[in-house]
Amino acid sequence: MSLFLNYNGQLHKADEPLLNAANRGFRFGDSTFETIRVFNGQALFLNEHIARLLLGIQALKMEFSPSYTAGFFSQAFAELIQKNEITAGGRIRLTVFRNGEAFYTPDTNSTSFIIEANPLPENEYVLNPKGYAIDIFNEIKKQQNALSPIKSGNSLLYVLAGVHRIKHQLDECIIMNVKGDVIESIHSNIFAVKNGVLYTPPVAEGCVDGVLRKKLIEVAFKNRIAVYEINLAQSVLLSADEIFLTNVISGLRWVGAYKNKRYFNTTSKLLTDRLNEYVIAKQEPPI
Repeated sequence: MSLFLNYNGQLHKADEPLLNAANRGFRFGDSTFETIRVFNGQALFLNEHIARLLLGIQALKMEFSPSYTAGFFSQAFAELIQKNEITAGGRIRLTVFRNGEAFYTPDTNSTSFIIEANPLPENEYVLNPKGYAIDIFNEIKKQQNALSPIKSGNSLLYVLAGVHRIKHQLDECIIMNVKGDVIESIHSNIFAVKNGVLYTPPVAEGCVDGVLRKKLIEVAFKNRIAVYEINLAQSVLLSADEIFLTNVISGLRWVGAYKNKRYFNTTSKLLTDRLNEYVIAKQEPPI
C-alpha cells in the first residue's frame, strides 16, 4: 500500500519529492516536530502535543499561525490516518519548519508543515520482553536552555549518541546535562524506582518535556505511587531497583542492565497495564 503525507493541507504520495535543497529544515535543522501515538485509529494526547509544538514555535522565533490549533490538526490527522488505512496502532510525525532560503539569518519567519502517518504492529502499549542494556553517553552534554524541553530538527546530540549506541552494542544511551546529572535517553525520558517510589529528573534540568512523562506521572498518582522530580546523579542508577524509559510511541521500556547492575520490571509491568487502561478510558469518540 502506498502511503500519503500532508504538506500544508494537501495530500501527496509519501515518496513524491516536495522540498528543495534550500529548505531551512534540511540546511539548518530550522524546525520543530512532534511524534504522536495513534490508538484505535485516533491520535492520542493531542492537546499536550499541540501545546509543546507551540512552545517550540515560540522558542524558535517563528511566526505563530492562528490555524495551528488542536482542532485543525485533529482533522488533518484523521484525514491522513484514514487515507493510510491505519485502523489500530500508528505513529504520526508533525514537522513545522521555517520558510525561506536565506543563510543563517532568515528572510521570513513564516512556516510550513508536513504530517506523516505510519502504522505500528501494536495497538496498545506493550512492554519489551527483554530488558534493555544501557550505558552513559559521555562525549557531549546537553545544555539547559529554552530549547531543551522541545523537539527540534537540530538533533545532532541524539544522532551521535545513537552512533555510540550501535558501536557499543547497546539498546539505549543515557544523556547527561552539563552538570553531569542523568536527564534522559536518546529517545525517552527516564525514571528510576526505589522501594516502590518513582524518581525522574525535572524538566528544568534539561530533559525533553515528554508528553508520556506527564501522563505517566498522572497515572502513578492515580494509583497511589509516589513520584519525585529530583536531580539524578549517576549513582542513583546503580542504587535503583528498577529503571524504565518512556516515550509516547513505545510506552515504557524497562532496563535490564546498566554496567554490572541488573534490574527487575515489576513496576514497569504494572504501569504499562495502568497506562493502557488510562488511554482506553480517556479516548474521545472519533470526530
